[in-house]
Amino acid sequence: MVNSGLDIELSFNQAMKGFGISPEIAHLLWLPLPMLLVLIAAVIGVLVTVWLERKVSAAAQQRIGPEYAGALGILQPMADGLKLLVKEDIIPARADSLLFTLGPILVLVPVILSWLIVPFGQNLLISNVGIGIFLWIALSSIQPIGLLMSGYASNNKYSLLGGLRAAAQSISYEIPLALSVLAIVLMTNSLSTVDIVQQQNGLGVISWNIWRQPVGFLIFWICALAECERLPFDLPEAEEELVAGYQTEYAGMKFALFYLGSYINLVLSALLVSVLYLGGWGFPIPVEWLASWLHQPIHSPIIEILTGSIGIIMTILKAYLLVFFAILLRWTTPRVRIDQLLDLGWKFLLPISLVNLLVTASLKLAFPLAFGG
Repeated sequence: MVNSGLDIELSFNQAMKGFGISPEIAHLLWLPLPMLLVLIAAVIGVLVTVWLERKVSAAAQQRIGPEYAGALGILQPMADGLKLLVKEDIIPARADSLLFTLGPILVLVPVILSWLIVPFGQNLLISNVGIGIFLWIALSSIQPIGLLMSGYASNNKYSLLGGLRAAAQSISYEIPLALSVLAIVLMTNSLSTVDIVQQQNGLGVISWNIWRQPVGFLIFWICALAECERLPFDLPEAEEELVAGYQTEYAGMKFALFYLGSYINLVLSALLVSVLYLGGWGFPIPVEWLASWLHQPIHSPIIEILTGSIGIIMTILKAYLLVFFAILLRWTTPRVRIDQLLDLGWKFLLPISLVNLLVTASLKLAFPLAFGG
């Protein structure tokens, strides 16, 4: 997982050449490795988030939570996954079996592909795509198709209502989310996630985008929670009204794909908030200060190793702080009604995000140095 993935691929090809494997075969062997790394990182992130969800919800309700599956219940997410893996996979008799199977896949695959553009450090991402943010917005718009497909294919009125709600909710919140991201892009002059982080690393915490885009930060976070269908925006799965929404007829691994997609999307959203607004791998203090305290040149090997390793920790720490707040919101806020949800998206967040974008453009023209001109 390196920014200069070409260097790693060349090293891999050289190693394979030592075993007598041709460059063409070595290239074919290399292709699945980055995606495998993404999948492993995403699954580990989900396991940690599920455990955190159980323990935080237990603390909020003044109970213990999982304790016996490993130390402090740390193996409980793995036990949940194993249970779903061995459960019988049932397709209802009158369901459309092809669409019923494709639905969960369409929900999960775009979310996993979106991890390609997430930089965990300055030299730690699969692909530094020049249009990374645009790619993520495009991929995120595929997910509602899978949700609607699953609800329709189940041949169940509750599933259909859940799928329709999911599509309406996603469309309502995608536009303000995209507009809030465009304000960041306007300030950075780039769609690359790496450029966006590097633009925030001048003065430590002072140069993070959250101070220049506080309204955009709030809009993005609210829309991200709605896109992930987290409480108070979990209308597509409202248990009291729709049993389990579009998931009602699903069991076994197909249900596990929805489960995985939801949590992978939550971790991805938290990582993107960290990258866009909280400086990504950047420290709260400038690197120059750190180098001067250690009496080392800024480009010395010690400083580079230190900033590289701590940078990964900073990205993950910021992301999981946001995940913690998302979990806390789930167990402390009531669910909104569907009309309130749509009104919030169309009548409140959309106009504010438009005004925020126009104000950002105006300030950039007036103060080009302060706003990335």
